[in-house]
Amino acid sequence: MYKVLFLFMSFYFMAPEIQSQSVVTKPKVLILTTGGTIASQSGNPLIEGPALVRAVPELAAIASVEVDEVIRIGSSKMTPAVWLQLLSRLKMWIERVPELACILITHGTDTMEETAFFLDQTFKHDIPIVLVGAMRSANAVSADGPANLLDALRTGLSPEAKGKGVMVVLNNAIHAAVDLTKTDNTRVQTFAPTPKGYLGTVDDAGVHFFRSPYHPHTTHSPFAISDTTTLPVIDLVKDYAGMPGDILTFFAERQTPGMVIETFAGGRTSGQVDQMLAEWSGSKLIVLASSLRGSRLAGAFPNDTYLVLSRNLPANKARILLMLALTVTSDPVKIQAMFDQF
Repeated sequence: MYKVLFLFMSFYFMAPEIQSQSVVTKPKVLILTTGGTIASQSGNPLIEGPALVRAVPELAAIASVEVDEVIRIGSSKMTPAVWLQLLSRLKMWIERVPELACILITHGTDTMEETAFFLDQTFKHDIPIVLVGAMRSANAVSADGPANLLDALRTGLSPEAKGKGVMVVLNNAIHAAVDLTKTDNTRVQTFAPTPKGYLGTVDDAGVHFFRSPYHPHTTHSPFAISDTTTLPVIDLVKDYAGMPGDILTFFAERQTPGMVIETFAGGRTSGQVDQMLAEWSGSKLIVLASSLRGSRLAGAFPNDTYLVLSRNLPANKARILLMLALTVTSDPVKIQAMFDQF
């Protein structure tokens, strides 16, 4: 009997120690919210960031989540000033909580590809950053936001996510920021795969990466602008059949350091654009980008011109890269070398 009592007492006093050893510390995760369809409700204001995250209790089951609402807007209202605000907030949180396992950013899909690409080129850290949104509002039948948010967290916590650059998760697919392209205004599979394919997939069975991004990003990006308060203003003009010359003259005479012209498929331009480029004085740098997604612009310009080819980048991302490139140099040869890596 005494032996039994001794064993019982031994277990009783050892139990707290055993219990404490079995407690698993959840990884710390930050979610920055910006609004977008994932936070929208038909006929109602956008949901506040903390409420949006509380609506998906599965998040707290696998991570210790901190929520920080940066802004609450539809992403069609996104601006470079907000990009800089996001970059500053990321830097602040990394310094404050260096043990963060990953960071999620909720965002609308209209400009998600631009915000993702900007952060991919400016955030100088290898911690996984995952942008996530939705194509259906929060109070719609079969709203896709909660599942996307949970998948984004699973992706960010995957050991393989580190060093992949800024990613976007939607509809069970993991995309690289540089490849992201919105193709539909209503379907949940709006972000279609590029010829390079998805970075990976994610679902209840786990996270599966197929490849790594090939382009310079985050810690390997040449752009260090964490203390920058403004970015160069770059205009984006779309060429079209019969484009009048006075439209180009207006943009050419604006006091900006550069502009992007979205041309026809292979970089060909209309008559007025041809004439302007032939007579170009070099007062600002011009990047030509194709109107066809995935159409690489080949060839080269003489080194003494102010013309640059965007290569694989579409016009909206070419505009961002030119903004960033001009914070480093105004030499068109060096800037072309930056575009050649994409």
